[in-house]
Parts: sequence; structure tokens; C-alpha cells
Amino acid sequence: MQNIKLTIAYDGSDFHGWQFQPGIPTIQGALEQALQKIAQERTTVHGASRTDAGVHALGQVAHFKTHSNLGATEIQNGMNAMLPHSIRIVTAEEVSQTFHSRWLAQAKTYRYRIARGSVLLPFDYRHAFHYPWPLDETAMDAAAAEFTGQHDFTTFAASSGSEEDDQERDMVRVIHSSEFRREIGRNEIEYIVRGTSFLRYMVRKIVGTLIEVGRGKLAPADIPKLFEAKDRARSGPTVPPEGLYLVAIEYPDPADSLANTEQRRRAKP
Repeated sequence: MQNIKLTIAYDGSDFHGWQFQPGIPTIQGALEQALQKIAQERTTVHGASRTDAGVHALGQVAHFKTHSNLGATEIQNGMNAMLPHSIRIVTAEEVSQTFHSRWLAQAKTYRYRIARGSVLLPFDYRHAFHYPWPLDETAMDAAAAEFTGQHDFTTFAASSGSEEDDQERDMVRVIHSSEFRREIGRNEIEYIVRGTSFLRYMVRKIVGTLIEVGRGKLAPADIPKLFEAKDRARSGPTVPPEGLYLVAIEYPDPADSLANTEQRRRAKP
């Protein structure tokens, strides 16, 4: 049996998120449908991150196990031929049986695009959040830095729908970097955040809070107080999903591929 790791890019505009739902277009559902045609077997594709409806990905990672004799490149080419153009398999490789895309992930990077021009171009309306009004970007930069480190993100996470489950959830997360980036000549700002893992809606609520700082409704010094409050009603609004991109997922050992594992085995005396 082969364990195949996929790196996937997709435009999430026409999908109801990653996770399979009967009768509804999802990323996982599209991948599994394509694989069934190629490998002639039903298989489950395990994703590293369950992106929500409308969220995009540049470097989503997934894996699946198959009895098929097709090689990784054949699987990649076959899936890309079967999938809609809004989903592409960027890379496919056979990895060791112990690789798990979700449980072995060590860090994730997300990007959120905020278009600042007076007019949003038609090419961007499903791929960026349009905010043309004045913002104090210097204050937003200072506030973004307050999110780095280990914090309880209760204030910046969506409810699970169960008060009991919310009380039992571990809401502590570690953020390695949190900053805005700008490119010369583009009337757009991008929020880039890298952390160990993220709660549902966490990035979108952080961005909504940072926009409130830009509007003068909050100050950078208020961010630590919001962590302490542990109150979802105190954060800024949850910004729309179309500006959010899953950029990359990091793993402990890039040499976990089957080829490198075999090389290490053969090198032993």
C-alpha cells in the first residue's frame, strides 16, 4: 500500500469548504471523486487544514493511502485531468507509512488580502476583502506584533456551538510571526501570520480586530486586554472568507519522503 502526500492549490470561491458534505461541492469531495476514477477504489483524503467555505489555498497538504500501482506522478497528472481547473495538485509524492498531513504539521502560514483602492477590480472581488476607507496602518502594524507569542485565543475564535465543548477546548496557541506586508505599486495590504495551529475563524477575527485598530476603535495597547478578557464579543468582526489564503504547512522532517527513507536505510552498515 502506498501513502501519497499531495500539495494542493485551490480557489475556494465555488466550494463549501474543505470537508466532505453529501450533495455539496467541497474540496475533499472533489479530490476523492477524482481519485476513485483514477485508482478504481474508494479512499479518504486527509487534509492538514479544514479550510472554510470561500477560503483559498496555495499550499494545502493532504495524504491518502492506496493499493493502486500508479506512481505519484501518474496520480498527479490523472487527478489534474479529472479535477476542475479551480483545484490543482501542485506536487504528489510517495511518503513513509507514518506520515500524516494533519497530526505531523508543525506550523501553518496564512495570508489575508485587503484591497485598499477606491474600486475593486473584477478579478479580485472573490479573492480579496475590499476596504477603501481610511485606516491608520502604523497602528495596525503595532497591533499585529501584539499577537506574537503564546496566548489564550478564546476572544479570537468562533464558538463550537456547545458551551460545554468550548469550556473543554484548549484555546492556547503559539504565533511565531504576525505582520503586514506591502508591495510597491499595489494598493493593497496583506496580513501574514505563522503559527503552530489555528482555531476556527481565528485569522479572520484577528484581521477584523486589526481593522478596528486602523479605524481608531481600538488601540494596539488593547490587544493584551482582549486576550485577558476571553470574551468573543470583545473582538473585532469576522472578516469575509474571500481574502484568506492557506499559504504553507511545515513538517518536522522534509526527508520523510519514501525515496529519502530508502536512501537512509540503504546507507546503514
